[in-house]
Amino acid sequence: MAMTDSPHSLDELARLGDEIMKQRVQPTLHAEDHGKFVALDVNTGEFEIDEDDYTAVARLRLRKPNADMWLARAGFPTTCRIGVVR
Repeated sequence: MAMTDSPHSLDELARLGDEIMKQRVQPTLHAEDHGKFVALDVNTGEFEIDEDDYTAVARLRLRKPNADMWLARAGFPTTCRIGVVR
């Protein structure tokens, strides 16, 4: 999910975000991080993890006010699901 107006297309943001998740974030995750939100800056690779998406984004925004941000969820292929779960 794109979090800011970005010079990157949504496809490029997704590619960069996925790349950073695989290379920098996943190696640092622990079992208790499963399901937490990951806000990351696609330009620097810096990130914040929290159970609350807003908190993760706000903490990263405090450190990197101009972050080109992507939001992901640890252990899930998408950040959120829309629709009925059966």
